[in-house]
Amino acid sequence: MELNDGNLQTLTEYLQKTLSPDPAVRRPAEKFLESVEGNQNYPILLLTLLEKSQDEVIRVCAAVTFKNYIKRNWRIVEDEPNKISDPDRTAIKANIVNLMLTSPEQIQKQLSDAISILGREDFPQKWPDLLTEMVNRFQSGDFHIINGVLRTAHSLFKRYRHEFKSNELWSEIKLVLDTFAQPLTELFKATIDLCQTHATDVNALKVLFSSLTLISKLFYSLNFQDLPEFFEDNMETWMTHFHNLLTLDNKLLQTEDEEEAGLLELLKSQICDNAALYAQKYDEEFQPYLPRFVTAIWNLLVTTGQEVKYDLLVSNAIQFLASVCERPHYKHLFEDQNVLTSICEKVIVPNMEFRSADEEAFEDNAEEYIIRDLEGSDIDTRRRAACDLVRGLCKFFEGPVTGIFSGYVSSMLTEYAKNPGVNWKHKDAAIYLVTSLASKAQTQKHGITQANELVNLCEFFVNHILVDLKSPSVNEFPVLKADAIKYVMTFRSQLPKEQLLEAVPLLVAHLQAESIVQHTYAAHALERLFTMRGANNATLITPAEMAPFTEQLLNNLFKALAIPGFVYCNILI
Repeated sequence: MELNDGNLQTLTEYLQKTLSPDPAVRRPAEKFLESVEGNQNYPILLLTLLEKSQDEVIRVCAAVTFKNYIKRNWRIVEDEPNKISDPDRTAIKANIVNLMLTSPEQIQKQLSDAISILGREDFPQKWPDLLTEMVNRFQSGDFHIINGVLRTAHSLFKRYRHEFKSNELWSEIKLVLDTFAQPLTELFKATIDLCQTHATDVNALKVLFSSLTLISKLFYSLNFQDLPEFFEDNMETWMTHFHNLLTLDNKLLQTEDEEEAGLLELLKSQICDNAALYAQKYDEEFQPYLPRFVTAIWNLLVTTGQEVKYDLLVSNAIQFLASVCERPHYKHLFEDQNVLTSICEKVIVPNMEFRSADEEAFEDNAEEYIIRDLEGSDIDTRRRAACDLVRGLCKFFEGPVTGIFSGYVSSMLTEYAKNPGVNWKHKDAAIYLVTSLASKAQTQKHGITQANELVNLCEFFVNHILVDLKSPSVNEFPVLKADAIKYVMTFRSQLPKEQLLEAVPLLVAHLQAESIVQHTYAAHALERLFTMRGANNATLITPAEMAPFTEQLLNNLFKALAIPGFVYCNILI
């Protein structure tokens, strides 16, 4: 394909047709583009179009098409033909960085993603000047360009967080640090200064805080594999500014939205992550800075509201405390009984509460609630973080923590008993706290395999779990019933067989519940019980023991299948 106006016009027409809602128009256009993408100059035509077209929609469409083309074709597979010609590859790498940095943000993001794909394959061996070209743009003073560089660097470097150690990886990270670490630090300091200069300009602050968040993400990626010598030497600079940003409260950056996190929350969340990384992996070097971070993050937790927009911030802040409290170096910070009591009262209990947002998810988005709660994808939730903090504290202070939290559990259950209809969330929190307190080790196959011996799980089951499972109305207090079912499922390896057998017909009855979460949990719990093994590797619950309930089980299962929104669960009989 020649680089001429005729081909640019043809490409424009076909890109326009790919946006048509009419399949008869759209599909032939998509087929045409697929048929010509192997031709030399095709990607250069797309880049020319996204740079020079007067139609903004076509520019964005060309950018998306180019990114997807790169994703499909850039990697060279051994023994397969090269899908992109060498001249096109050279031309793309020579022009894409400048084009990305001078494009509008919507196009910039697409090209940034494309650069990260190119970088994964070609950097550094086949694209040694990429970083130098990007770093030079820090001197532009234009934060549209600077943020483009930072965004692209983040997409390139974030893989360092999960790559396996290797000589090749170390060589690449060393090259990146030698080229990037000093300019990044200078940019960090300059951006902090600009935030003070423009402290009353909300539009400038939004751009600058976006930059600071990206810089903080890059700090995390570059420090993840090991503590680089450069960052160790410059720890005072980074940690002093991180601490100051954690304690910053600029009214101009506060948002009215209760759901979506603002720039200030996103930045502080990332700083909590960075501090937790250092506390976990580089505790000796971080030790001089730790007390001030503990104080700042503690103050952050006790002054931050329950709104959903703060969830990531609070979760990361609690995870920081959890990572600190289980390190021997920092044990002394938590030894005081008053400190433990304060943590329970002001951090753990408030963040284990079942909020309106949780209730809405339980009722209106059952599948997502189940995935988050049952399958462990709730890693960034307040509840999961609070649970991790309980377990962390129990590592060194199991006796005192169990004693303090048992008092709170009793208090919650007393409040519930006064008026169950109004105070049912108190019992929900109590069950969650007991579960967190008792759980020391678990597997997917067996549930909890090691429990806190100071928590009487059988007694709690008899006094507080059975009563919900035996309730005459399976549809009353569905959250508490789901909690009770999950308790059986979680502690199935800790409860005696007699109690499990007592639970089976009750679980069968809960298959009829109207709540999707409740009857799905019941099905899942039964499946787990039926696969448990006893002596001689035989099933723990025998066919003879199940015989009285088999007919009811099958009837209820078939009825459950007819309930709208039923989430399938495999039951083995």
